[in-house]
Amino acid sequence: MNDREYLIHDRPLKAIVIFTLPMMTASFFQQLYTLADSLIVGRYLGEGALAAVGASGALVNVFIAIATSGAAGASVITGMAFGARRYKDLKDGMTTCIVFFLLLSLVLAAFGLLFCEHILVALRTPGDIMDDAVTYLGIYFIGLPFLFLYNVISALFNSIGRSSIPLVLLIFSSVLNVVLDLAAVAGLGMGVAGAAWATLFAQALSAVISSAVLVKMIQKTCGKGRGRFSFPSLGRMLAISVPSIVQQSSISIGMMLVQSVVNGFGSNVLAGYSAAMRVDAFVTVPFFSLGNAMSSFTAQNMGAGKRDRVGRGYAASCLVIMGFGVLIAFALVFFHDAIMNLFIPADGSDEARMAGGGYMSFLGCFYWILGLAVVTGGVLRGLGHMTFFTIGSIGNLAFRLLGSIALAPVFGVQVIWYVVPVGWIIYLVMCLAGYRRCALERESHAQP
Repeated sequence: MNDREYLIHDRPLKAIVIFTLPMMTASFFQQLYTLADSLIVGRYLGEGALAAVGASGALVNVFIAIATSGAAGASVITGMAFGARRYKDLKDGMTTCIVFFLLLSLVLAAFGLLFCEHILVALRTPGDIMDDAVTYLGIYFIGLPFLFLYNVISALFNSIGRSSIPLVLLIFSSVLNVVLDLAAVAGLGMGVAGAAWATLFAQALSAVISSAVLVKMIQKTCGKGRGRFSFPSLGRMLAISVPSIVQQSSISIGMMLVQSVVNGFGSNVLAGYSAAMRVDAFVTVPFFSLGNAMSSFTAQNMGAGKRDRVGRGYAASCLVIMGFGVLIAFALVFFHDAIMNLFIPADGSDEARMAGGGYMSFLGCFYWILGLAVVTGGVLRGLGHMTFFTIGSIGNLAFRLLGSIALAPVFGVQVIWYVVPVGWIIYLVMCLAGYRRCALERESHAQP
């Protein structure tokens, strides 16, 4: 047995945990980029700067969602090729994925640089933080190709069961980002621009080195012949990636539009909400890591003809999700005030503390619902069945967006987080319906 094929041969729970842990650790450190920006900016520059970074972050998350979900969806094709040992198809698929997403990142970067200020105005960004928000966002778009490249390379490592490869480089670049943030913001007084440049440099370094390592590994495993850009491979990738992009970016776009409602309550409330969203992104890392792991696990086992392992892996992942749900609930319900103190200086406003603390303490009890939905969606993505997955994502977005827009101006900003669990339930129900249909199809094919 090839030790690189443990997702196909080891016990499902053991294989998934081994595969997920490096990927989850990498995601935690990736979140450290934006978390460090917010923590350092909030503590050294105050609530206004924190709100500016948060206002920029809503739009940033849309492009991050496109990069991560698109690459994860495309990696299903390379995962199947690896599981079936079709190494030529593997190289062609990797080449196609990298070229396409790099070109896409250049187009999106140009769009962002041209229209970022117009978008921030449309989102009702408070005028007192507009200049800082535009500055931060413009620098971010300059580095967008590096963000895309890193996420694509990481997804390709994941598709061949080598999620630990980029981890050491990511830890190094994350720590470097924190050091550069402190030097630029606290030492050199560069303001929010310093935090943005620090992040760009650290991400670029990680992307370039990870790319070099992947090239050498593929040459060693599959031979030195180069992969070619393949339009048939691109078509198969887009069939899976586009629904995945719709799912993830719809959530991010929804959150961006919801933030436009928050913006109407002023920069103090926006600062607290921004801090809570950074925590939200951090605590949901285990869920999305397990979802991506289940996508690769499902794709490889389907490619190897081991359909029965998919259900067992799914059940094991659900148990892990519930465990994380309990831990997150305990942390956010009992320690939300202490967490807010990390972002907001001692002389910060009560509005910011109440907004961020209220978000965390309420939603802390419901994250397990999101986790189950994401893992179920990961299985569907690995199977290539995207219809229910996409409908659930759109339903989640529509309910949260319409509820926030209609009710928050009347009943207060807290409505924005009160509607979130209902949206997650819609998402989960649709993913479970899709999983049930796939199970029935497998049963019918198994009958003589």
